[in-house]
Amino acid sequence: MKSRKIDFSIIIPAYNEEKTIGQIVAAVKKVKYPGTFEIIVINDCSKDSTQEKIDKIAGITKIWNNKNRGKGYCLRSGFSKAKGEIILIQDADLEYDPNDHLKLISEIKNSGTDVIYGSRFLNPNHKPKYLLFYAGNLFLSFLTKILYRAQITDMETCYKCFKSEVLKGIKLREDRFGFEPEITCKLLKKGLKIVEIPIAYKSRSYQEGKKIGIKDGFRAIYILLKYRFAS
Repeated sequence: MKSRKIDFSIIIPAYNEEKTIGQIVAAVKKVKYPGTFEIIVINDCSKDSTQEKIDKIAGITKIWNNKNRGKGYCLRSGFSKAKGEIILIQDADLEYDPNDHLKLISEIKNSGTDVIYGSRFLNPNHKPKYLLFYAGNLFLSFLTKILYRAQITDMETCYKCFKSEVLKGIKLREDRFGFEPEITCKLLKKGLKIVEIPIAYKSRSYQEGKKIGIKDGFRAIYILLKYRFAS
């Protein structure tokens, strides 16, 4: 039997997201995608009831890590299972609005480019919750521009959308939040242009489950420098 053609794969890594995983998957399912889609959820060995919540969700592909490996590892697992011609990354919290997927898809279909980033900082209504991390994000994007001669405003954005074929030949190694600078570096070194469009964003607090920290920022600087000269 011929397998069903999938237009879009939405990859959702999750770690200790029992309060939001059901809501975000429901929100993704409600999006009026212009074609067939699949949702792949990767539970990164959560210690709360995330897995129980995922088990109750029908119509998705479920992957379970037997130990906590990090966002990058989860995304690689999701990419390996994805059948869609276009891949979108979605965090398991409620910081990003899945309705913006349609903007990303429209841009990738109409612009002729292979990679679209959703930029929080191109949105004039963006209000950062943590000024330190806002400044850190701006610095990382600035460093990306200097090292790779690319106009990037939000390298650390979750919303990365690309044609699945661009992943071929790109070896990803970073297991944790280092995925963001690594894939950006390797896409740019491959000669691919990254087009950015504004998206909505509502930052959550650490009390609400925010996980990225200052050490991840220093790791991102190291990765940007490392992959400028290494493959």
